[in-house]
Amino acid sequence: MENKKRVLFLCTGNSARCQMAEAFLRRHAGDRFEVHSAGLEPKGINPYTKQVMEEIGYDLSSQYAKGVGVYLGKVHFHHLITVCGDADRNCPTTWPGVTQRIHWPFEDPAAFEGSDGEKLAKFREIRDQIDRKIREWVILTA
Repeated sequence: MENKKRVLFLCTGNSARCQMAEAFLRRHAGDRFEVHSAGLEPKGINPYTKQVMEEIGYDLSSQYAKGVGVYLGKVHFHHLITVCGDADRNCPTTWPGVTQRIHWPFEDPAAFEGSDGEKLAKFREIRDQIDRKIREWVILTA
């Protein structure tokens, strides 16, 4: 793992967007990056997150919601990527070792209100946006 750059995806609840990003980056470039995620106020992984990821062949059973305290001051990250405005605004401004801080403003699918079908559609939409962004970023950081 010494040659891998560490990446931390950060959002508020660590229940949807960060979990998706963590899984996608691990699959697309896990040979190059050590991938983690955390939340400012972790809530557990949203069941819709698990469902929409399983639909495309991702098993999130080894992932769990973590708070930033698990990492802050204990693990050095090369890349800190916030995936929601709340995390970007409220994230500690100084992270030891971070060489690149990025903000990707994805809509929170967990905040979407509607029927089960509409909620699933929103989670799928955000999932696909995150997958595209991860793939683009992997190419840019090659």
